[in-house]
Amino acid sequence: MAAKYEASCCPLCSSLDIAPFFEDKRRAYIRCCDCKLVFVPKCYWLNRADEKAVYDLHENDAQDQGYRQFLSRLSRPLLERLEPKQKGLDFGCGPDPTLSCLLEEQGHQIDLYDPLYFNNSSVFSKHYDFICSTEVVEHLHNPNEDWNTLFKMLKQDGWLGIMTKLVADKQAFSRWHYIHDMTHICFYSRETFDYLAQRFNVEPIFVAKDVILFRK
Repeated sequence: MAAKYEASCCPLCSSLDIAPFFEDKRRAYIRCCDCKLVFVPKCYWLNRADEKAVYDLHENDAQDQGYRQFLSRLSRPLLERLEPKQKGLDFGCGPDPTLSCLLEEQGHQIDLYDPLYFNNSSVFSKHYDFICSTEVVEHLHNPNEDWNTLFKMLKQDGWLGIMTKLVADKQAFSRWHYIHDMTHICFYSRETFDYLAQRFNVEPIFVAKDVILFRK
């Protein structure tokens, strides 16, 4: 395998059955033939300082009604399924947490975690009724370990809400704006989420094109 495609295994399922998927002027992309994750080899990753510089450019504001409406595509179907006064975690909340505000306004208690902005490792020793992760899983450096951690922290019968855009096919991928963000290094498809559901023995619910709920 050429150096630009250098990878020993899939970072999500550890399969050795991986193959080149696509290449543009900036990066190469590999697809796992088992879990169907498309991922970027480590040689293309930004360092943490450059990665944070990209995140700092985001202008997400908890008072922005448009941004609140965007996040409500996850919060609304999740709230319909939660019992009152549940304990939740916003995993990868960013510098100005907003999803947590939407959920707290409905009576739930939310902890925050973000490796760059709210690096509170105490959350990993807790268990939650629900966990939310919006526009986060495409940034994960170690998705195998991180997905294990998320489901370990989730209580039985708990809900995990994910927001991320999904890979359709190679032709659509080649024109996809999502791959232009250099901090995006993992790209999921419905097949990938079906793999995760089987692996963790959970029920997946695709409530929108980019919103997935798991019931443990």
